[in-house]
Parts: sequence; C-alpha cells; structure tokens
Amino acid sequence: MSHGAHGKPPTRGERWTSFKESPFLPATVLVLIITAAAGLFAGSYTYTMANPTPRHVPTATVGEYDEERGRAFVDGMEKALDASLRIRSYESRAAAVRAVDEQKVFAILDVRESGRQVTLDVSGASGASVATLLAEAGLAVGKETGVAVTVADIKPLQKGDPRGLAIFYISLAAVIIGFVGAIQLSVHARGLNPWERIAFTACYALLGGFTIAAVVDWLLGALDLPFVESWLILAFTMFTSGMVFTMFNTLFGRWAMIPTWGLMVLLGNPSSGGAVSWPLLPSVLGFIGRWLPPGASVNAQHTAVYFAGYQHAFPFLVLAGWALVSCAVFWTWRHRHPGGRTAEPAHAAD
Repeated sequence: MSHGAHGKPPTRGERWTSFKESPFLPATVLVLIITAAAGLFAGSYTYTMANPTPRHVPTATVGEYDEERGRAFVDGMEKALDASLRIRSYESRAAAVRAVDEQKVFAILDVRESGRQVTLDVSGASGASVATLLAEAGLAVGKETGVAVTVADIKPLQKGDPRGLAIFYISLAAVIIGFVGAIQLSVHARGLNPWERIAFTACYALLGGFTIAAVVDWLLGALDLPFVESWLILAFTMFTSGMVFTMFNTLFGRWAMIPTWGLMVLLGNPSSGGAVSWPLLPSVLGFIGRWLPPGASVNAQHTAVYFAGYQHAFPFLVLAGWALVSCAVFWTWRHRHPGGRTAEPAHAAD
C-alpha cells in the first residue's frame, strides 16, 4: 500500500517537467525536424530542378534584327520558349561575342538577308540547359517561319563534363564538407579557443579545396581547371561555409545545424545556378542565389573554368562578406560558443 507523496499520481506539470529534463524532449524535437527537413529537401530541389522553365533569356542581336522576318523569328522564339528574350543590340558580332564572354547574354541572333538567314550562336558553357532549349526552339521556329537557321555552340562545355554539372558538384562538396568540418571541430576539438578554431577551419579549407581540385582535374580528368584559382575558390568556399556554421553555433548552440542546413543546402544549392542556369530558375531564387555562398562559389568557379580573363569581383565579395560577418559574430559573442578552454593556470591539489 502506497504512503505519502509516493502514492500520489504525478500532476500534469510534474510530468512535463520530467519530460523536459529527460533525453526524450530533444529526441522528439529532432524527429519532427528531420521529418520536416526531408520534405523540404525533396521539395526545394524538385521545385527548382525537376522541370526548369525559361523566363527571361538575355540575348544579343546583330545584323538586320529590325526587319519584319527578324522580328517574326524573335516572336516565334518567345512563343516556343514561353518566355521573353531580353534583346540587347550590338553593332558587331565581335561585341556580341564579348558580351557572351562577360556573361551578359546567353545567345547571339545574327540576322541577314532581310531576315531570311539567321545564325543562332548559343553558349553551352553559359548554361547547357539554356543552350539546348534555345537550339531546339530556333530550329523549330525556323521551319515554321521559313527562315534558314544555323545553330552553333561558340562556348562548348569540356568533354569530361558534357552536361555542365561538374562545377556544381565540386562547389556542393566544398559547401557541405566546409560546415561538416566545423561540426566535427565542435565535437572532437571542443577545447579550441576562438582564434585556434578559425585557424584550423582555414587549414582544413585549404587542404580540402586542394584535394577536391586534384581529384576532379588530375585523377578523374573531368575538368581542365585553372588549378590555383579553382583551388583557392574551393578553399574560400569551405572556409566561409565552416564559419557560417560556427556563427550559428555561437548564436543557437546545439541547434546550429538547422539554420546552416536551411541556408546552405535547402536554399543556397538549388538556387546557385550550378545544376540549372539562373534564367530557368524561379526569378526570386535566381536573384537570391547570387547573394549566398553556394551561388557565389558556382559563379566564381564557372567564370574561372570557362571564361578566363572575365572574372568578376562580385562572387568573391559575397563570399568575403559572409566570412567576415560570420567571424565577427563568432568573435564578438565567443563567450557564448559551446567550445573553448580556460586560460587560467591549473592550481596544485591540496
């Protein structure tokens, strides 16, 4: 027979308190988070990549574009693509090719003989999916309108990367291994002080970036990389990704993986333009992706590999901005970070 307090059934408040102090609360929260993350992960990649659709395609024009047949051909292209061609007129073909190299346009329409002859120059390196859609639409519209269309790829992809996905894959590796490395430092090297943590993050970023570039270029031969530039871009990406996790770990503690995964994987990678070129992405994602580390990494690497001599500062500024902000937040609130060790000397035992 029960006596005293031990014989009373626990109240609802006591049961909740017991549950909060047990390992079952975080386990239950993790089950719910992982369940939601699985759906979000599949949904974000399916939404952006399963059925890419052109919306606005920057296109250069030279020649007799203003002729009636030329305008009819452009109208037919827009109807076939169900998208608008953002026409930019250039005085010469050389100027239009330069615009392709500067990644201002994705194709060149050269209209001759009062619109009876059209040369459609696409750029596979600018976006394989965009180039394929433009080429198919151009040939079909040419038959419908009675215009002789010649299609040429003036910036083809490398033989080892016929679909143009290798850059996306190496950037994805740098992003994921970058923050996974920071997670492992927080678990297995918890005692690192702030400057030591930043230094070791930079160290594994440099070595990891070198390994990725060496495997893809030297071992597999999938891409002919400008090795030093590609290596440093990958290392910069890994460092930035690692410090983003470290920043979130400082702000949110053990739940840091949630914002890191959401920012870098659920949002950043699908909108990076690596797997699907930005004209085929939903316009908002295409814009946001350029301001996130995965998109900046893809843009910098893409230009380094296929458009040497036309590198832009913007992707590097994006990576630098995220890295500096992450380091500043971590350093400012380093006392909140779950790692580190005391600097005080140990006292002798009594």
